[in-house]
Amino acid sequence: MFRQASRLLSRSIAHQQPTKTQVAARAFSTDVSATPTEDSPFAQSWKKVIPHIDAPKTPSSYMKTRPPTASAIPTKLTVNFVLPYASQLSEKEVDMIIVPATTGQMGVLPGHVPTIAELKPGVMTVHEGTDVSKYFVSSGFAFIHANSVADVIAVEAVPVDHLDSNLVQKGLAEFTQKLGSASTDLEKAEAQIGVDVYSAMNSALTG
Repeated sequence: MFRQASRLLSRSIAHQQPTKTQVAARAFSTDVSATPTEDSPFAQSWKKVIPHIDAPKTPSSYMKTRPPTASAIPTKLTVNFVLPYASQLSEKEVDMIIVPATTGQMGVLPGHVPTIAELKPGVMTVHEGTDVSKYFVSSGFAFIHANSVADVIAVEAVPVDHLDSNLVQKGLAEFTQKLGSASTDLEKAEAQIGVDVYSAMNSALTG
């Protein structure tokens, strides 16, 4: 019985595996057309059922078209730096950015390999010629695209020179005390987050 089951399983797996032709036919993300395509199967099915009402738009209809990948590496990196309530940088062309990824400080230049990086509390620097702008970010993500565009999304961010060193020291002391007196896992976790954020702000001011 076990031998028969194994033979049936192997046949099923072999039947499900794509052929070399099917694998070769799959397009990479960089091969996908930059022109938006209509969800025609959905629209056609909708018209058959409810012909007198226009078909609702699918999520793909609201997505911006993917910018084409340049044949040569651009000289500038295009940066979009946004918060939930504001936009700090919009299509800003710079030489380089350095973001505080959870794996360490990550420098991004034009032509950087496509990457998604989670951000930790720390300093993001924007290099434009001899000018360097520094922002403290609490957390978020950085999306590096193949067309030398970087989208940085942060939960909270503020220019480093807007931080008040006295308030940072006060906040660090308060959360350090809370961490020492915490009695539950939730209290410890909340206090540890506060210590990490204020420690990072303190390092941004003293570093």
